[in-house]
Amino acid sequence: MIPTFIIFLREGIEASMVVAILLTYLKRIGQSQHFREVFMGVGAALILTVLGGIGAYFAISRYSGSSVQTYFETATYVVAAGFLTIMTFWMHKHARTMAGELRVRSDVALSAGNRWGLALLSFQAVGREGLETMVFTLAILFANSHQAATPVQGNLVLLGAALGLGLALVMAVAIYRMGAKVNLKIFFRFLGIVLMLFAAGLLTDATENFQQLGWITLGSHVMWNTSTFMHESSNTGDVLHSLFGYAEQPTVLQGLVWLIYIVVSVTIFVTMGRRSHTHAARQG
Repeated sequence: MIPTFIIFLREGIEASMVVAILLTYLKRIGQSQHFREVFMGVGAALILTVLGGIGAYFAISRYSGSSVQTYFETATYVVAAGFLTIMTFWMHKHARTMAGELRVRSDVALSAGNRWGLALLSFQAVGREGLETMVFTLAILFANSHQAATPVQGNLVLLGAALGLGLALVMAVAIYRMGAKVNLKIFFRFLGIVLMLFAAGLLTDATENFQQLGWITLGSHVMWNTSTFMHESSNTGDVLHSLFGYAEQPTVLQGLVWLIYIVVSVTIFVTMGRRSHTHAARQG
């Protein structure tokens, strides 16, 4: 529940923030009649994302228990971790200039007389976040499929997604009502670090699959066994696994991958934040 809540909250806020900025700007320049095009782009992106996600999940479920599913899961873990890392750094770098860039692109679409340019703009924004969310959700579902998942746990995954998306929409309305003046820099900074912990967990899952497939034999020695203390399929173990990559019998390579990724990514993330703060202070 918690992983899907965080993912849908993060992606929902970024996508809805783009839409809120577009609507606010159109209203400000007296072009509210183009709201329809923006909403059409949003609707098209959501429909394609949902259909694509459902199709991908059921298509790969046909190969449940086979090596094909393991290959697909491993690729999903790696892609999801890459998306999480890239989007976190991108948002951290461009959050300050996002509103201005969207206004410029809106002006170009309106001045060219191409109203569908606004629909395409919102479609691209929501579609990008939707694609990322689809990959993350598939990664979470596949990670949980290796454990004794119950219908209740499946419902909690959906509940977390619904709550995260609902809260994101509430914040989007607040952004729109306040004229897109809400400063989400601190929020995205905190959530960015949390998501990098989640990405580290996905990479350890991918590493585990690589070792089980026999593609990597280095560092396969088990460091410890905490199954008697906290089983990975328990409620607490499931949360820690989904958020931080907890494993009851981690290999040396899994531990190294987790540690190296966390140290490098968080160090770069914090350094970027300090440079951005210093640059802003000099300009101010």
